Amino acid sequence: MCGIVGYIGPEGAAPILMDELSRLEYRGYDSAGISTIEKNKISIMKDVGRVKNLYNLDGIDDLTGTIGIAHTRWATHGKPSKENSHPHQDNSKTFSVVHNGIIENFHELRNMLEENGYNFLSQTDTEVIPNLIHYHYSKLQDNSVHGFLQAVRNCCLDLKGSFAIEVISSLFPENMIVVRKDSPLVIGTCEDEKYISSDIPAILSYTRDFYFLNDLEFALLQNNKATFFDTNLHEINKQTNNIEWTATASEKNGYEDFMLKEIYEQPTAIRETIGSKISIDSKCNFEELNFTKEYLSTIDKIYIIACGTAMHAGLAGKNVIEKLCRIPVEVDIASEFRYRSPIVNEKTLSIFISQSGETADTIAALKLAKHCGSKTIAISNVIGSSITREANYSIYTHAGPEIAVASTKAYTSQVILLNMLAVYFSEILETSDKDTIISIKKEMLDLPKKIEETFSCKDSIKEFAKKIYQEKDVFFLGRGIDETIAKEASLKLKEISYIHSESYAAGELKHGSIALIENGVTVVTVLMDKSLMEKTISNVQEVISRGAKTLVITCHPCDSNMFDEIITVPYTIQYLSPILAIIPLQLLAYYISKEKGLDVDKPRNLAKSVTVE
Repeated sequence: MCGIVGYIGPEGAAPILMDELSRLEYRGYDSAGISTIEKNKISIMKDVGRVKNLYNLDGIDDLTGTIGIAHTRWATHGKPSKENSHPHQDNSKTFSVVHNGIIENFHELRNMLEENGYNFLSQTDTEVIPNLIHYHYSKLQDNSVHGFLQAVRNCCLDLKGSFAIEVISSLFPENMIVVRKDSPLVIGTCEDEKYISSDIPAILSYTRDFYFLNDLEFALLQNNKATFFDTNLHEINKQTNNIEWTATASEKNGYEDFMLKEIYEQPTAIRETIGSKISIDSKCNFEELNFTKEYLSTIDKIYIIACGTAMHAGLAGKNVIEKLCRIPVEVDIASEFRYRSPIVNEKTLSIFISQSGETADTIAALKLAKHCGSKTIAISNVIGSSITREANYSIYTHAGPEIAVASTKAYTSQVILLNMLAVYFSEILETSDKDTIISIKKEMLDLPKKIEETFSCKDSIKEFAKKIYQEKDVFFLGRGIDETIAKEASLKLKEISYIHSESYAAGELKHGSIALIENGVTVVTVLMDKSLMEKTISNVQEVISRGAKTLVITCHPCDSNMFDEIITVPYTIQYLSPILAIIPLQLLAYYISKEKGLDVDKPRNLAKSVTVE
């Protein structure tokens, strides 16, 4: 969940590292630091708090080294403190390391190193790494850079857990070694410079050519050369991947916050995700899957597995896949999936959703499904991410970089992609009539324009936010697919406003949760499914009679005298309603957070990519 960056080239490393760190702030962190090689000696500057605090450290302006590593830390082992901040170095101050992930056997390794005379200055799991590298290096007869590589490799073979690691050494001031296992890491390359980062947006302003490492692949870097090795240190070839995102896609472009910018980017994100896959006159095009009727006919269950917002997108996907394809769909939380002996076999198709493609629980669940014989599909926003390299098939949303921690455009892009996937399956299986499919495709193609129309609700939402931003509890209701929208809306509010909120199936209110409704409590109701509208309104009347304030999101005519506020969005079919209905609710969470004076893009305790379990 931390962020790591690195640089090696002809320029001074410190300003570049600081710029890269500032672009990783959205991941969530509590401290930061950089390490450079200055006149063949390791320099480390670090402190608690924001990246900007580093600019106030004595000596930071004197750094001239052209190789360096840096880190934003999100505390897992040891409280936020200068001592626990990264980078860490070994006792001899020969090796400096930054690390993203968790070393599960660090107690065992720390005890072994202490028995061999090593001392520790922090409570972190990371500090064992530079000392373990020194331990292995001291036992080698090879004092060349290959010995450095071998020591790092031997260290990594001792580690259990997840890690992305960057290592520099005062003995080899022109080299850096990087390696990953179950944690994200990319290497950007120019002719005489190398940039390393946990995330592509941090270094997009420097390059759009990237190398991607698989688990336990090692990169030995110089400014003008990158050499790659497998676990046995046999040299392997790597090709660069060109990323089409522009650097400005990661900037605010005049918006006050990234979240607001990304909410307003949703029409573009939907258009890009649809791309050329949907046409009224031809079948849905998923060349990357190329499934046959014979194969899909053998599938007796589909799993959709994800975490958080991506899981809510999966719930919307369940609705459309079951209705169009008549295949049972089960949506599961990735962190629970592999601990309950799921019934998965060769007749199961498993779909895994992760915006970053680096969500640790989702990747672990995917590996289990493959082991059980299931075909696996990864849905991600990041080309070359870990989940896409692990899955049998990969399909991409094209939402562009999403910087704010609370997901908006990635969620709606995932929902439209699952709808497209349902249409693709249905056309192959011939389980839906042609007119139904054509009407769905037309609605998909009209969706970006309808999202743009939905933004007209902004002022009404903003005024309602001013009325309720000081509340302690908010409730969200819905039935059928509307309940999935309520779940996502509730999560958005919790994430960025810190208001306690819950979502409920409206029909379940009378079975217990209506006891929580009292005078003045706000209840937000989604009324997009016309077939369930009458029943849901009856449930809302129950909360109104107990004094609740009500906000309704709908695409159908409603009695304006019944509710305190009605937000009407353009009409769309049930399958696509999670996209249009969530827009005003994303804005509601945003404006409530702004009224409270909170950091919208970087909510407390949260990180963009959850790369540990």
